[in-house]
Formats: sequence, C-alpha cells, structure tokens
Amino acid sequence: MSEERLRRWRLVLGPAAEDGTGVRLDRADAGMDAALAALYEADRARGRPGERRGSPRGGLEASAPTVARWLGDIRRYFPASVVRVLQQDAVDRLGLQRLLLEPELLEAVEPDVHLVGTLIALNRVMPERTRQTAREVVRRVVEDLERRLAQRARQAITGALDRTTRGRPRRLREVDWRRTIAANLDHYQPEYQTVIPERLIGHGRRRRSLPRDVILCVDQSGSMAASAVYASVFGAVLASMQALRTQLVVFDTAVVDLTPQLEDPVEILFGTQLGGGTDISRALAYCERLIARPADTILVLLSDLYEGGDREQLLRRVATLRRAGVQVIALLALSDDGAPSYDHGNAAALAELGVPAFACTPDLFPELMAAAIERREIAGWAAASGIATARGAG
Repeated sequence: MSEERLRRWRLVLGPAAEDGTGVRLDRADAGMDAALAALYEADRARGRPGERRGSPRGGLEASAPTVARWLGDIRRYFPASVVRVLQQDAVDRLGLQRLLLEPELLEAVEPDVHLVGTLIALNRVMPERTRQTAREVVRRVVEDLERRLAQRARQAITGALDRTTRGRPRRLREVDWRRTIAANLDHYQPEYQTVIPERLIGHGRRRRSLPRDVILCVDQSGSMAASAVYASVFGAVLASMQALRTQLVVFDTAVVDLTPQLEDPVEILFGTQLGGGTDISRALAYCERLIARPADTILVLLSDLYEGGDREQLLRRVATLRRAGVQVIALLALSDDGAPSYDHGNAAALAELGVPAFACTPDLFPELMAAAIERREIAGWAAASGIATARGAG
C-alpha cells in the first residue's frame, strides 16, 4: 500500500491505528486529525457511534469560543464542501443548535442550505443580538442561490409563457412569417420551390389575462427545511415575473400566507416556523379560496405527505381541485438531498387522482414549471427527465 493511502487510512481510523499503519503525521495532518477527533471521537465518548476508531479524546465542549476555534480549524484544513458536512455532523451528533445562537459562532460558519434550515428552526428562540447576524448568514446563502438559479428559471418559464401565448392567427396580417417558415421547413416543395406551411404561427400577442396562476403550498415540518429554503428563492423569482400571479402559503397545523413577503426570500424564511405538526387538508382548504381561475392555476404542494389531519378530507379536496381543472403537483422535496421519507400510501392515493408525487432538484424545478405552464403531462415529463415518481405514482 502506498504511503499516501496509509496516511489517509490513518486519518480515517484515528490514533489507535497509528501503530498499525506506521504513519507519523506532520504538523498539518496532526491539526487535521485533532479537528476530526474533536467531532467524531467526542461523539463516540458520549455513547453514540462515531465514524472513527480509537480511544476517545478531544471534544467540542459546550461553549461558543471552543466551537468557533474548531470551525476555524476545519475551514483551514478542508475544502468548503467537506466543511459543510462536518458542520452538519457537529450539529446533528453533538447537539450544538443552541450554540448557533451566539453571533461570534455564526460569523465563523460556512453558510449553506442546511445551516439556514437550522437557523430558521431556531428563529423563535433566537436572542435579538443574534438575529441580525443570522439574517446576514441567511442572506448570503439566498443571494448565492439566486445567482445560480434565477436566470435559468426566468429563461425556462419565459420561453414556456411565450409558447402558450402564441396562438393560431385568424388573419394573414397576424401571421409571423419568419417563425412560420422556420417551423415548416420539412414541408418544402421542390417542384414549386416554396414552403407550403402545415401550421401558421401568429405574432404572439399576449392575452389580456395572465396566462397562469401559481400557488406554492409549502410544508413547514422539520424534514422540509432545505426544501423551504429553495421554495422561498423560487417563489421570489416567480413573483418577479409579471406574466404570472404567484402566491406562497406555508403550513404546519396552522396556515400562513407569505405572499406579501415574496419580494424578499429572507423575509419569507424568517416568516416560517419549521417543525410541529402537519395539516395538509387545512392548507389546501385555504388554497382553494385563493383560486379564481381553476383551469389556469398550478398548485404545487411541497410536502412529505405525512398528514396529521383528516386524510380522507385531504384526498377529497385534491379530487375537487382536479375536477375543477386545477393542475396539482406534489413535490416530496425540492433539494439536492434526494427523495426523503414520505407517506407511500398518500402518494399512491394521489397518483390514482392523477397527481404524480416525486422529489425534484432545484436545477430541474424551472423545467418542471415550464412543463406545467405548457400543460404537458407531468408524470411523463418526470420520466423523460429521469425522475422516479413515488412508489404507487408511476
């Protein structure tokens, strides 16, 4: 085995492996080893299985200065992607949520979507001296997501809106000849040296009414934290497009309409309360009251479908919405984390009502909305995009 592989195994296995590998760590590796030991071996000493073997040593004592120094160490020794994993492990394994209420600690963290979810969950117990620092951390993450996702979303959705508003011309002066010829090149007739169009395309005068209404109905349960972050960003993007009328509703056992905050995703996030129970039926009842044009409405239900309220009433409401012509989409997650735990029975029941349920990555969400705006069949779009619908929703 090469010396480099032995070194890596030594760092993975911890100090107990030192004699077996014969590796002696230099100063930088020793610092890296100490940072890993402070998390994983302290975790083992608390009676929970860590990822490394060896006698427990080090540790992250329950004080903000100690954790802040550790955060500085891991940022020195590891790339940002690894730092985010270590931070999340520290929060999950060692119960450091309360320490995130210290402004000094927040200034040392590597911000990411999962950290934002943790901060939002702590929002109601956050002291005022921490709140501004927390908002700055959340805003950094939100602005990064907007830079990455907003332009793509606007391009995909604007293209879909343009295609839906370009109707069949009734008069010759309404024909867009450039687009018509381009769309009918397959019908070129050599003997006549011309194109005989099969389909005429108009100039695309926009309808006076809005093409589509969009309602984002977002579950606030703790498992949906990352999804709530992405939903706030996309909600703001959709709301910025004048051709759409976008509304945002969040719920647990209560329902809160955050549409007035859609201009600022940070305000949306601080208006949510992650955790608690779930009453999907109650949320859909509120959304029903918002619908003025059922046939032109897209309702995106973002939830793991664990219903704490009346399940039969939930299904009846979905059936009513579908009969009215509302396009209902159930997203189990809107994140890069893959499909979460979800209620398979409710997913199957929704599938029988014509509502596919699946997890969607943020990169694919713009294409999903474009498909919905164009009234394409969503289950077919998901299959073509390589997305597996939930069990029972195939």
